[in-house]
Amino acid sequence: MTELHYLDATSALTLFRSRELSPVELLESLISRTAAVNGSINALTETLFEEALLEAKRAATAYARGRDLTPLLGLPVAAKEKHGLKGRTLSQGLIARKSDIAHQDHPVIERIRQAGGIIHARTTTPEYSCATVTHSPLWGVTRNPWNQRYSPGGSSGGAGAALAAGLTPLATASDIAGSTRLPASFTGTVGFKAPYGRIPGFAPLSADHYRGDGPMARTVADTALLANVMAGRHPGDHVSLPEASALPVGSASVAGMRIALCIQLGNYPVAPDVEANTRRVASALQGAGAVVEEIELPWSVEEINRTMFTHFGYLLGPAMEDETAGTEEQLAAYTRRFMADARRAAERNRFVDGIRAETLIQAQLADAMDGFDALLCPASAVPALEADGNYLDGIDAGAMHLEHYWQGHMTVPFNIANRCPVLAVPSGMADCGIPSGVQIVGHPFDDATVFRVGAAVEALLPWAGRRPAVPSLG
Repeated sequence: MTELHYLDATSALTLFRSRELSPVELLESLISRTAAVNGSINALTETLFEEALLEAKRAATAYARGRDLTPLLGLPVAAKEKHGLKGRTLSQGLIARKSDIAHQDHPVIERIRQAGGIIHARTTTPEYSCATVTHSPLWGVTRNPWNQRYSPGGSSGGAGAALAAGLTPLATASDIAGSTRLPASFTGTVGFKAPYGRIPGFAPLSADHYRGDGPMARTVADTALLANVMAGRHPGDHVSLPEASALPVGSASVAGMRIALCIQLGNYPVAPDVEANTRRVASALQGAGAVVEEIELPWSVEEINRTMFTHFGYLLGPAMEDETAGTEEQLAAYTRRFMADARRAAERNRFVDGIRAETLIQAQLADAMDGFDALLCPASAVPALEADGNYLDGIDAGAMHLEHYWQGHMTVPFNIANRCPVLAVPSGMADCGIPSGVQIVGHPFDDATVFRVGAAVEALLPWAGRRPAVPSLG
């Protein structure tokens, strides 16, 4: 029997509606679980349990009356700290901004609250969400529940750790270079990078075409549930798109679908265990009737990294420098390195050089996916990152030394091609004792297909019953 704190959101809604379970009971189980295990993983920046319990009681009353039953009514949702809550602190992990107050809810928080979701906790990030590890001088080190030596990834690492440890059924995330898909991969959870504009963001960086906010959960159906609530046009984000058809929340057949398998995306140094797990997913899909064909892409880690940092050199890097001016000595080493790399890339490459590189990569991806319904590839070439690592000298990946640890991840090509939806789902266990994941990449704005394939993978290779053995401090 599933422990109550690991109950999935879709099942919880069914039990709420039948009144076999109260939103108060579910929230109380999460509060107890948080007290028992969060001290060992450090996934949360703060809890909002007192006000959340009041909201849970109101939700229970609504279910008893059978009225005003909104899509997320009574469901706890952990919010990434960068998703501001009106009247509460909004630091983005920066010591110098630890007392800043959000003057309005972030659009995804606004949508969740309108749908009846309950923000009961906030999750850790690296500073300014600029790293794929999650630690900062402000909040300390967040650890992977599966093996505390390793990171849950970043920048939505607190979200991934909280989901894997049973502290929440749903979480908000964001993704500018893999910050949703990498934590999902490293924690055995599910993350969705929506096409640019599908889910509204917060100005001015909502205008950055690499970025996107989105959902994380433990199941594909729950991820679709939260994505459906988040999506749609918002007056505060003028690139946000009109509402699309609701994402499917059930399993579907992949028989007859054509899926491209690409292990290296060019020359990424994919670890043997990551490759084996990716091929296992491909074989399962083939066994279910999909046509899976292995392809190659003409990319290189060096080209992708240069393109990415050129982009960051004209947007995120300068924004970070503005936010941290005069407080550089308080920053984490990885933040200073990120800003320096972005600045150096902008000095070497013009903005138009970056755009030319991006459109070439987009065209190469479109050519490779022609005739296929979706593309399957790993999320990270390296199976793990040390929880407290800075990787200022790069990272060793097999026989290759990468000058920047970002080159160990395979997510950023699909921020460059950011109209493509991408769903990250578990693929198995890496040899180091934490999960690995695959990315399911769709054609531009074809969100439904990646959820169809993701649901099939989940059904063919069930994961939901696997749980990390998190040490209890209670």
